[in-house]
Amino acid sequence: MSERIRVLKGHGTGNDFVILPDLEGAFDLTPDQVAALCDRRFGVGGDGLLRVVRSVRCDDPDAQGAEFFMDYRNADGSLAQMCGNGIRVYARFLVEEGLADPAGMTIATRGGVRHVRRLADGEYAVGMGEAREVGGFASVMVGNRSYPAVGVHMPNPHAVAFVGSLDAAGPLLYAPEVSPEHMFPEGVNVEFVVEVAAAHIEMRVHERGVGETWSCGTGACAAAWAARRRPNASDEEIYRVDVPGGTLHVREADGEVELIGPAVIVADGFLDQQWAAAWR
Repeated sequence: MSERIRVLKGHGTGNDFVILPDLEGAFDLTPDQVAALCDRRFGVGGDGLLRVVRSVRCDDPDAQGAEFFMDYRNADGSLAQMCGNGIRVYARFLVEEGLADPAGMTIATRGGVRHVRRLADGEYAVGMGEAREVGGFASVMVGNRSYPAVGVHMPNPHAVAFVGSLDAAGPLLYAPEVSPEHMFPEGVNVEFVVEVAAAHIEMRVHERGVGETWSCGTGACAAAWAARRRPNASDEEIYRVDVPGGTLHVREADGEVELIGPAVIVADGFLDQQWAAAWR
């Protein structure tokens, strides 16, 4: 096999990704291929995969409205609407490749077109759109303890539980039990959130198709949105969200949510040809 397959590794506050440049849409990835690349012992390793493809070269029905489509897959190969940390890394890749203007760009995702810009300090801001509350009352079970949760689409589905300590989440080796099941037919990300101070929260998250991650961008937005609507909550425009991998900021104005945080590219290289041949 003479073709070389380029891959990069990046992260946003510890939420890490395999980046697969595929501008002309040459790859038709299967879930097993994605899982192999994201495997932390036998592959490159990551919480998910970002395939960078031109929208006109992609047959996904959501690949429209922008020049590039963020084909995001969870580590198990399943599809996700979008990824708030991943889209910042995706945007940084586009900027560094000379494919997008850092002052402002649009990127198509399965959750709709997102607008991204690089800030003066090097962080990236992503317009996440509106949060939508899921009707009904949800609960999250950890061990023998149950916590009420707020259902939020951002656009990924989230169950946000406010707790007194992040230890309440337990080891998060397995997905917490969320009920009723019909509220989240496509599965759900679960956030355990502690209110630290006015407009300041911290959280841990279990992501569907992945497990516990060090950060979740859409989860941070969902948690901040829910926190702002708690009794006696601060009405400040920007909330600070601390995650195990660092700090994000979530701005809400006129119903629109914006996520702000770092985007890091760690490595850039090529897959071993023998390994790639077996992977393909």
